[in-house]
Amino acid sequence: MDEKKQQIVIIGAGVLDVLVRPVDETVFRTGSFPVEDIRLATGGDALNEATILARLGCRPALVSIVGEDEAGRMLLSHCRKEGISTELVKRSKELATGVNVVMVQDDGSRSFFTDPKSSLRRLSLEHIPARFPHDAAILCLASIFVSPCLGVREMTEIFKRAKAQDMTVCADMTKCKNHERAEDIREALALIDYLFVNEEEAAMLCGEKNVEELAGVLFFCGARNVIIKCGARGCYVKNEELSRQFPALPAARCVDTTGAGDAFAAGFLCALSEGRALEECIMWASACGSLNVEKVGAASGVSTRSQVEARIAGEDLRL
Repeated sequence: MDEKKQQIVIIGAGVLDVLVRPVDETVFRTGSFPVEDIRLATGGDALNEATILARLGCRPALVSIVGEDEAGRMLLSHCRKEGISTELVKRSKELATGVNVVMVQDDGSRSFFTDPKSSLRRLSLEHIPARFPHDAAILCLASIFVSPCLGVREMTEIFKRAKAQDMTVCADMTKCKNHERAEDIREALALIDYLFVNEEEAAMLCGEKNVEELAGVLFFCGARNVIIKCGARGCYVKNEELSRQFPALPAARCVDTTGAGDAFAAGFLCALSEGRALEECIMWASACGSLNVEKVGAASGVSTRSQVEARIAGEDLRL
């Protein structure tokens, strides 16, 4: 990869998260429910990835939309503090910036309250630049299926713009919303160099199959490298030369899984931007994912590059 083209363009949502833990269904049967922790933090797939990339020493540029409100100003302030470029972030007077309520259970699993009328679901092709920065090497769509306005036609157009600039195209995914199948988005998948998807998301898109078969379907539909995230079991990778399971790096204790997939993607993108081999990219991804689940918040677990390097070396878990 050209060393002069180091900027990483991340397309997707930036929101505020109100995190509450621990909670369970009892919260809906009582008027007041005491918890251990309530906090406000940044969130959203793209902002999570960009935040961790910046902390790893990369140069992320965020492509998103925020409202001209207090929440939007807080997000932009966060970006300035972290070193995330916001030149490609659109501001809207008509939209409220997305604010999510995240309820985290004792085991780290979580449920969300979201506002579909907010900026979270309103990113569209008109918000995407016709040309990306000249020094950008990688483009990542932070979540296929998050924005209803970015369907297969729009994704295909975005990826073609990136390819025309000789950029590597990556994409993460969330659960499909309208019973889409892999064949339905094949035109877009065929332009993706690295596809990140968790096992549940892949099963919804490809049908109930084992992880090897899921990876095979997505590879057959055109994604050049398919990385299926399997939680504590690690990830399964398939490309033209390789089909194998990679183990996960352990976490000291799983506290909150919010943003774990975004942290995984950020670690991978960082290593990819540095020209590392696929196996090293997986190691960096796994390290970021394992660190992130140890703290409350979508991007709270990864704070420095040296922290990730220590996790890869196993030094921090031996202390």
